[in-house]
Amino acid sequence: MVKKVFLALLLTAAISSSAMAETWKVDKTHSSVSFKIRHMVISNVKGGFGEFSGNIQFDGKNITKGSVDFTVDVASIDTDDEGRDKHLKSDEFFDAAKYPKITFKSKKVIADGDDYKLIGDFTMKGITKEVIFDLEYSGTVVDPWKNTRAGFAATTTINRQDFKVSYSKVLDNGGLMVGNDVKIELELEIVKDKDNN
Repeated sequence: MVKKVFLALLLTAAISSSAMAETWKVDKTHSSVSFKIRHMVISNVKGGFGEFSGNIQFDGKNITKGSVDFTVDVASIDTDDEGRDKHLKSDEFFDAAKYPKITFKSKKVIADGDDYKLIGDFTMKGITKEVIFDLEYSGTVVDPWKNTRAGFAATTTINRQDFKVSYSKVLDNGGLMVGNDVKIELELEIVKDKDNN
């Protein structure tokens, strides 16, 4: 009887271990974090962040069992205009000196047709709000160096006023110089961490 119980416990442990998500790292050289916002109502200004990192728990089969912990360095913002970037890092916008990081920690992933919804806590300027990313999985491959890679695209739109990134001016026509809705786009290539799996 004791032997049967012991074998049953071993089998359960083996099944649980095989079903566990694995650790993956974001390959920054093949990934991007970008955003888009309306400028003077009539156009969009695009920008991005050059420094970011992320840990992903992912078993390669069941996306809904995965999780994401992602960090962006605010000081790495780049809109292709040095003066504008300096202004964005000031306390009128991101206040990078006081709040150097933007973070996202997932709470759950749910299926949405052929794609997914990635739901979690988004923190910017010390304020945390739940946001939902539309998540697209591009598949998994093994590269010529035997590294296992996977691709994801994630998008969401936030209102910057919710995070007290509130600087703006009202134009003569009543519109805002800087829009409130910010579209965030992530293109991520992740690599399975051989050392932790």
